[in-house]
Amino acid sequence: QVQLVESGGGLVQPGGSLRLSCAASGSIFSRNVMGWYRQAPGKQRELVASNHVGGRTNYADSVKGRFTISRDYAKRTVYLQMNSLKPEDTAVYYCNAVPPVPSGFWGQGTQVTVSS
Repeated sequence: QVQLVESGGGLVQPGGSLRLSCAASGSIFSRNVMGWYRQAPGKQRELVASNHVGGRTNYADSVKGRFTISRDYAKRTVYLQMNSLKPEDTAVYYCNAVPPVPSGFWGQGTQVTVSS
């Protein structure tokens, strides 16, 4: 069964931190590259961080130095540690393989709102 369950979002003040979690089914989690995407209102979904088997990571320029992606193989969970959050980080965050699974499946996402 295909499963992607994101959690950990919320309302945070600028400069704050959040840690997102994504529990993935084995069929997705075992893919070579897992990533976190986000979609802000009125904008297209964008890839912000990716994690390769073996540990290599990549980040969008907008989050580099502030976000950290990691993968726990025992728990089949992908994390996104977000520090120094900015209002422009406000979006619904999703995890998926990179590229996304061909079936078009996405989880429900988790809302992150950065506001004072």
